[in-house]
Amino acid sequence: MRNRRAALAAIAGAASLALTLSACGQSSEGGSEESGDSAKGGTIGIAMPTKSSERWIADGNNVKKDLESKGYKTQLVYGEDDPDQQVSQIENLITQGVKALIVAAIDNKSMNNVLQQAKDANIPVISYDRLILGTENVDYYASFDNEKVGELQGTYIVEKLGLKDGSKKGPFNIELFAGSNDDNNTRYFFQGAMNILQPYIDKKQLVVRSGQTKLNQVTTLRWDGGTAQKRMDDILTSSYKSERVDAVLSPYDGISIGILSALKSDDYGSKSKPLPVVTGQDAELASVKSIIADQQSMTVYKDTRELAKVASNMVDALLNDKKPEVNDTKTYDNGSKVVPAYLLEPVAVDKSNYQKEVVDSGYIKASDL
Repeated sequence: MRNRRAALAAIAGAASLALTLSACGQSSEGGSEESGDSAKGGTIGIAMPTKSSERWIADGNNVKKDLESKGYKTQLVYGEDDPDQQVSQIENLITQGVKALIVAAIDNKSMNNVLQQAKDANIPVISYDRLILGTENVDYYASFDNEKVGELQGTYIVEKLGLKDGSKKGPFNIELFAGSNDDNNTRYFFQGAMNILQPYIDKKQLVVRSGQTKLNQVTTLRWDGGTAQKRMDDILTSSYKSERVDAVLSPYDGISIGILSALKSDDYGSKSKPLPVVTGQDAELASVKSIIADQQSMTVYKDTRELAKVASNMVDALLNDKKPEVNDTKTYDNGSKVVPAYLLEPVAVDKSNYQKEVVDSGYIKASDL
């Protein structure tokens, strides 16, 4: 998610799997019919945001692997957090004649023209994790329950401060961070967290000393940890001369690491000045290590292996004249249509359960920790 502009990302070419199918079912791509055999041999375009986040590298590889296991070829590209580059990459995939597109958008409002090209070429589009806005040319959405992600983060803060069970009344100082303002998920994460935190802020049991409480005041462009670190530095300098921070709402592990760097530079983490509660998301390796070391407090684990399966199953269904499985047909209005979605459940992870959730499940190798 970091803000890094680079030269064109390397396109990971995937070897095709030759399959012999015993029967030819009919498949549909926006009205054009072809045999199931032909669909299986087709190429699926996968457009991911950046290689600067281990999460997106894993997502791209997982989607690629799952599609290839179903008999498809793949073209995997990374836009390196440059919206124009990503649009250009998708245009190239359309020109190459891909059978479907799976897109994790860098800028969720920059896709209108290129997705119209996809529609004109009868190429179905799956919006992956980040909902693409302002266009009817998005067929399905695969993601997690994004509002619940924020609720898990907010609940963790309230519980760790002792506010939920009433054992402590506060006031406690908290600062709020949100994701990139061009990612639709940012709004859902923040809304979920504030559903939990706002009542305590209203009762002054939680105090935002910086005064920065509105979403447009707390966003972090491209989810960049360096940007978050600078903002945390500025907040500490301007609002915490003698007071201490008790909690920081961070929406993503990369942002959390930046926040922790700023805090440690201000002597947090010493015996006289313990680190605040710091949340996160994505269970990235560096943050799980940080949790084990009693620095970052928690992360929200989202098994992206399962998300990859959902997206590839949607593509497979569409290309074989079947209706993809969904479990939400009301929530995700992109401004032009309500996009049918399949949402997976996120899990709160801290030092007490990281072994069970992320190691025993095989998401992270114990040797890497």
